[in-house]
Amino acid sequence: MPGAGAAGGLCAGLMAFTQCTLRRGIDIVVEFSGLSDNLVGADFCFTGEGRIDYQTKFGKTPYGVARTAKAQGVPVIAVSGCVGEGIEALYGEGIDTIFGIIPRADNIEALLKDGPINMERACENIGRLLKKAAA
Repeated sequence: MPGAGAAGGLCAGLMAFTQCTLRRGIDIVVEFSGLSDNLVGADFCFTGEGRIDYQTKFGKTPYGVARTAKAQGVPVIAVSGCVGEGIEALYGEGIDTIFGIIPRADNIEALLKDGPINMERACENIGRLLKKAAA
C-alpha cells in the first residue's frame, strides 16, 4: 500500500496488527485546520516551508494547501527559505508563484538568526507587488 513504508515501515506494522487506516498527513491537517472554510472569500492564500522543490508535490504541506486553495479558485503564494530545482512542476498543481527569502549565501547560524527579518522583507515586497497590481 502506498505510504506504508514511511517512517521506517511503521505504517505497515500498524496496519498489520491494528485496525488503523492510512491517511496522508496533509489531508489530516487540511481537515482539522478548517482550511477549506477559511479560504472562502479569500483573495490569496499564503503557504511555505523551509525548502520548496520538485519533492513538494509529493505531499508536503504547501502542496496540500495549494490543492485545497486551487479547488476554490484562490491564488496561492508560496514563501520558502530555499527554492530548489524543479519548482516548475508546482505551478500546475496550484501554486501560482514562489518567493525565496534568503538574500545571500551565508552560514546556517546567520541564516537562522536573520530568518525573521528576511521573511519580513520578502513579505513586505510581496505586499508591495500586490498593492501595485491592485492599483
